[in-house]
Amino acid sequence: MAISTRAALHAAVSDYLAHQRALGRDYASVEWLLNNVCRFAKRVRADDLDASLFRRWCRSQQHLAVNTRRKDLLILRRFCLYRRRTKRACFVPDPLYFPRRQPYVTPVFITRQQIAHMLGVARKLPPTPNSPLLPAVLNIAVVLLYTAGLRIGELTRLLLGDVDARAGILHIRNSKFHRARFVPLSADARRELRHYLKLRLGEPHDLRPEAPFLCHHLYSRTRGRGTYSVVGLGAAIRRLFIQANICDAECRRPRVHDIRHNFAEEALKRWYLEGKDVQTNLPKLALYMGHVSITSTAHYLHFIPEIAGLASKRFGQKFEHLVQGDL
Repeated sequence: MAISTRAALHAAVSDYLAHQRALGRDYASVEWLLNNVCRFAKRVRADDLDASLFRRWCRSQQHLAVNTRRKDLLILRRFCLYRRRTKRACFVPDPLYFPRRQPYVTPVFITRQQIAHMLGVARKLPPTPNSPLLPAVLNIAVVLLYTAGLRIGELTRLLLGDVDARAGILHIRNSKFHRARFVPLSADARRELRHYLKLRLGEPHDLRPEAPFLCHHLYSRTRGRGTYSVVGLGAAIRRLFIQANICDAECRRPRVHDIRHNFAEEALKRWYLEGKDVQTNLPKLALYMGHVSITSTAHYLHFIPEIAGLASKRFGQKFEHLVQGDL
């Protein structure tokens, strides 16, 4: 009976994923999470996903961040609600007992001088047998993350066929929110891109259009494509933060995703300095960063002292005569 019940749980997961994917969604992370629950149920010899198994699985996830746990629990609850459509007795967790969402960590802002120092350190790193292009890979990775605001997953999924070096345009596919977009690069980023491709397109690297843009070893049938994973590239960039001694006034090291925050802040600051209409440009920034709306982009726009000063200066230039009574 237990075996058939566990098989029913696996079947429910497969049915749920097929239903969601029929709507055009990828659901790869959801599949991983639900399969994790199924594996846990098998390991503890549980018959089905009930209140007891749910509590035990939650205890096994305590090492994760609060917001991550809450997101996973909400995913699991949606799966349970789907099961209840055909199985009225199915257990559905109560979201009132889920951990409350916590404020996100304030990003560490990296100065242009620090980025330049990181690039200098990256270029001097020695190649390794497993990663002969390591210095060039880290250099172009930092350049594209900082100047184009890419997500690290978007960067690791880039293929050679997605890169137009002559026009300086990246084709981002299968990104968050299941959106694709074209990302034009700045003149400096295009120059760095061409320099990287001179090394990347040399023999004996994989030169096929479907080959990974970033590669850490030579292509072979036994070792595969040699592409960087999100975890692997993230770890390499975090090591670069340490090697370049990048930290803020409070001695906090930046996270890799903080570079994307820096990109948005630099765009906002540039608009103020150039006298551009900030509100009109926000939808353009959202489109460039691959957001559904400017609501998502607002998460990256922090009112830091430098931008606050620029905004105050612009307000003063526009309305100072009203405050002083000069009509």
